[in-house]
Amino acid sequence: MAEAVIGGAFLSAFFDVIFKRLASPEVANLVLGNKLDKKLLQRLETTLKVVRAVVNDAEKKQIRDSDVNNWLNDLKDAVYVADDLLDEVSTKTVIQKEVTNLFSRFFNVQDRGMVSKFEDIVERLESILKLKDSLELKEIAVKNLSYKTPSTSLQDGSCVYGRDKDKEGIIKFLLDDNSDDGGEVIVIPIVGMGGVGKTTLAQLVYNDDYLKHVFDFKAWVCASEEFDILRVTKIITQAVTRRTCEMNDLNLLQLDLQDMLKEKKFFVVLDDVWIEDYVNWDLLIKPFQRGIKGSKILVTTRSEKVASVVQTVQTYRLNQLSNEDCWLVFANHACFTPGSGRNATALEKIGREIVKKCKGLPLAAQSLEGILRRKHGIVDWSNVLKSDIWELSESESKIIPALRISYHYLPPHLKRCFVYCSLYPKDYEFEKNDLILLWMAEDLLLPPRKGMTLEEVGSEYFDYLVSRSFFQQSSTRNMSFMMHDLMHDLATFLCGEFFFRSEELGKETKINIKTRHLSFTKFDGLISENFEVLGRVKFLRTFLPINFEVAAFNNEKVPCISLLKLKYLRVLSFCRFRNLDMLPDSIGELIHLRYLNLSLTGIRTLPESLCNLYNLQTLNLFGCYKLTMLPCGMQNLVNLCYLDIAETALKEMPKGMSKLNQLHHLSYFIVGKQKEDGIKELGGLSNLHGSLSIRKLENVSNGSEALEAKMMDKKHINSLFLEWFSSDDCTNSQTEIDILCKLQPYQDLKLLSINGYRGTRFPD
Repeated sequence: MAEAVIGGAFLSAFFDVIFKRLASPEVANLVLGNKLDKKLLQRLETTLKVVRAVVNDAEKKQIRDSDVNNWLNDLKDAVYVADDLLDEVSTKTVIQKEVTNLFSRFFNVQDRGMVSKFEDIVERLESILKLKDSLELKEIAVKNLSYKTPSTSLQDGSCVYGRDKDKEGIIKFLLDDNSDDGGEVIVIPIVGMGGVGKTTLAQLVYNDDYLKHVFDFKAWVCASEEFDILRVTKIITQAVTRRTCEMNDLNLLQLDLQDMLKEKKFFVVLDDVWIEDYVNWDLLIKPFQRGIKGSKILVTTRSEKVASVVQTVQTYRLNQLSNEDCWLVFANHACFTPGSGRNATALEKIGREIVKKCKGLPLAAQSLEGILRRKHGIVDWSNVLKSDIWELSESESKIIPALRISYHYLPPHLKRCFVYCSLYPKDYEFEKNDLILLWMAEDLLLPPRKGMTLEEVGSEYFDYLVSRSFFQQSSTRNMSFMMHDLMHDLATFLCGEFFFRSEELGKETKINIKTRHLSFTKFDGLISENFEVLGRVKFLRTFLPINFEVAAFNNEKVPCISLLKLKYLRVLSFCRFRNLDMLPDSIGELIHLRYLNLSLTGIRTLPESLCNLYNLQTLNLFGCYKLTMLPCGMQNLVNLCYLDIAETALKEMPKGMSKLNQLHHLSYFIVGKQKEDGIKELGGLSNLHGSLSIRKLENVSNGSEALEAKMMDKKHINSLFLEWFSSDDCTNSQTEIDILCKLQPYQDLKLLSINGYRGTRFPD
């Protein structure tokens, strides 16, 4: 293992959230008001800073040292508690200041209990800190160093299966000299996830006999460490001259390399490239521009972003092997010879099942079978089939470092986002926007840059993880994504005690007291009668049914009554609880709640206390076909970003919707007849994105009133549906035309639908 942690520790991003809360005006006001001891907060901040300095070392050592692993888990648990406490302080302070009509005993920040909680967590963190020296934890720098053994150009081509067409495709690129490139060197990127065989394919191509007669010289450079221009340029120079280069001046080095390449036709492989900065890349390849037409650079990378920076021709995307080719890799490295004997037949059957777990990754097949190379007992092979790959040591299998390197190159905040996906079952197809809303609710996204929304930040994160092959687009649904099984195993391995994924909730007895995030696919109705199952996890943040099946339950014992005792919930979903027709008033006590999903339930009405949820960002009511009205106090949900009311039976909008100026998604707006729910309320919703439907436009009296909707200012609306429902034929046609004129949308609109319009002509 390298002596530095790649990309920074998982906990680093969590500390960033804590320090941000400590520096918040709300906490500062508590100190100024003498409600909280300044020295106590300083002790908390100092302790966190010292602990933070050694978490990189701790996360590196935890894999082999159980004591460090336990220390790190205790630290994570304490950080969760500190974060909850600071979030509670911030929320209650803001609510007292801005939503005075909601003031109640739940928001009493002067409560002595709050100070006591601060004292407890500071003492706990200081106690954890005292153990750092006995565990020999040290402050280490964060460097982009690789766990991967440097590659070379040497390869036994007879061991490669299923790559003939890929090899032909790459060689075709290498031999093509007809591109209109203005004399620039051609750069061909090969992109694929870790372990899929990019390096192997590059070696096959590099060692092809025909190419020896095409290029004046070849060079192989393994660039998997931090991309250093001087180092890479020196390696290329050494490959060209076959001599050691001692020069350390980049300018002189590039001048020499340029002279060597002048009027030469060359072929260079840059293996495992991570550079994402075009300026540095452009500087690196300047000496290559002196080569003659037909010179080529072949780049292998896991990152689509790297490919977009370096490419001069179309990216070559390397897919997984077929199961049959993967089996051939597996059998070759096991020295397995098919035979007619009972043992050989049984081993082949087990081996093919093992190969299915590899999901087309040749490195996985090679590594797993390498373990069984000298073992030909059915029991040994069965044990590998039944065991989780993470039970295998790193000395036995290269699967762990091969995939972990991708993870460790991630920035800390993206590590948290990836690990969160361990809540999904294997082979689960998830939607991009759904996952982003969950990341938002869990505080996994950094604050947006000026002019951006949190959803856009989440979209950047998601696209980055796709570009690094952590997520793959579904082959069956265009807008859905999946995780490769081995990537899913990686996320599960990393999530530790704080994430729990259950097949059936209610009969589950293994939930750890430290669990913060819980998902499940089935629900036993008995849980509503036995709170002990969830009572163990009183600090639970996430309650998430996925691909859900639920047994019918008695409304008098709905499980939500038990769940609403979990005061630290941030994500709460009752999606597909079809018999759920109401929420208790106690929902308003969940002051940490950011995400509430009631979609496809039998909800008939929502309690007014729901509007106490100051932090609520997402309210999903999709398919609540019995819901006819929203709570009157909706205007108090000032942090609401996403309101899905599609497929509901709403008859009107609540008053004062214009105050929800953070709202980015609103399925539709029903125009009311009163000023408080009229079309003017749309005018304040300037941040709406995507699709919007405006219904009951017959309630708009004239063009001046329609103008107050400020549709021209809604630059992010790409689909607009305008609907009149009245059958009144007495409407003045000119008035109708004027109303439609004043609803003119921003010019970038892509889809416009007009239904029930009674004017005699359309606006110009």
